[in-house]
Amino acid sequence: MTDLRNYISQIKKSKDLKIVKTKVSTKFEIAGITAKVDDSYAVLFENIKESNFRLVANLLGTRKRFALAVGDTEDHIHKKIISAIKKAKQPKIISSGKFMENKSKNLFSLPIVTHFEKESGPFITSSIVYTKNPETGKQNSSFHRFMPIDKTHFSIRMVEGRHLHRCFVDAKEHGEDLKIAITVGVHPAISIAGAYQAEWGKDEIDIANSLLGGKLTLAKLPSTGLNVPSGAEIVMEGKILHDKTHREWMVEMLQTYDHKRSQPVFELENLYFRNNPIFHDVLSGYSEHRLLMGMPIESKLNGILKKIYSQILQVSMTNGGCNWLHVVVQIKKKSESDPKKIIKKTFDSHRSLKQVTVVDEDIDPNSAESVEYAMATRFQADKDLIILKNVRGSSLDPSSDQQKLQTAKMGIDATRSLSKRPDGFKIAKIPKINKIKLEKYFK
Repeated sequence: MTDLRNYISQIKKSKDLKIVKTKVSTKFEIAGITAKVDDSYAVLFENIKESNFRLVANLLGTRKRFALAVGDTEDHIHKKIISAIKKAKQPKIISSGKFMENKSKNLFSLPIVTHFEKESGPFITSSIVYTKNPETGKQNSSFHRFMPIDKTHFSIRMVEGRHLHRCFVDAKEHGEDLKIAITVGVHPAISIAGAYQAEWGKDEIDIANSLLGGKLTLAKLPSTGLNVPSGAEIVMEGKILHDKTHREWMVEMLQTYDHKRSQPVFELENLYFRNNPIFHDVLSGYSEHRLLMGMPIESKLNGILKKIYSQILQVSMTNGGCNWLHVVVQIKKKSESDPKKIIKKTFDSHRSLKQVTVVDEDIDPNSAESVEYAMATRFQADKDLIILKNVRGSSLDPSSDQQKLQTAKMGIDATRSLSKRPDGFKIAKIPKINKIKLEKYFK
């Protein structure tokens, strides 16, 4: 099965799902509960004050649930995603989707969550947008957030230069509105693929189909003619108006407020939803948001860097770096020049990165304590530090020049010096310590 309900059944069986039957509000309460359980459980809210819909949150809040979504183990997430990108295959199109069971024209029937006190309003945060590429005629799928303005209009957040924005600019230059479709509540594999930034002209939904074993099906919408996952819980179709904007601001993945922006406006034509529908909410800046956006980039970095450097064992986006700005690269060092070459290539491969740390094979790249230990015992600031000034960085970083998108970056070589005594860096071990069971001694 390739829909959200199948995935919810899976995490329920693995005891990774908590069900809330108490009546809750979309205004801060759902967000607060989700934040409290952050990296522990997914949560299904069955009784919402402002809507008849159900709502699920924190679906991908752990690497374990992320692995379940792509159908593999935690150790093989990157191999699975890289393979799916290489073997991307167009899904089959069927005559009708399950979402056609109900129809409305009122956006306020949705349980759209107000998350943070100073945001400009409630936001749909799990929405995937589908549109046609003006050059190739193929569809494109991408993640975007929407803020309701009235019953039939949203503001839509688009990053300049990305695929949807390029399609929108093309339509605007021709004095036309851009037809789009939106899904909320899909199998997380579709969300993961939608968060990946494929090459121009490639459709991320083909990657989702590969992740789902080629079993994904799409259904054509009557007004826009666009194809969306047939098992989607909620589907909207309409157009992004070429001549209207609306001011909004939101919390980004760093848990900080983005600056105020005038964004284009989406106009609704049709809203469809399944019987007893499930709305998916992603809490900005928390585990699900960070893993959803960061893990596909982590897979991309592993694929690119391991292909070039055989000494690379693992590339890990750090939790402290919001799974976006900082990365640790674990290597089996062959020469003294390896770390600096790898640092440069890593920065080139993901321009939002602000810090790259290279460590040896005995250092756990997913442990902040282990990485700091490597810096304390293997790093000399006058020799092993690289500083890059006035370079392109992330627009999200509030400490950077956000107008010019310029920042400073730091590369850290925290590997053992090959010219020094090897035993001076070896972490001492106690033989057979794993076989010792303390209950045998303390009774």
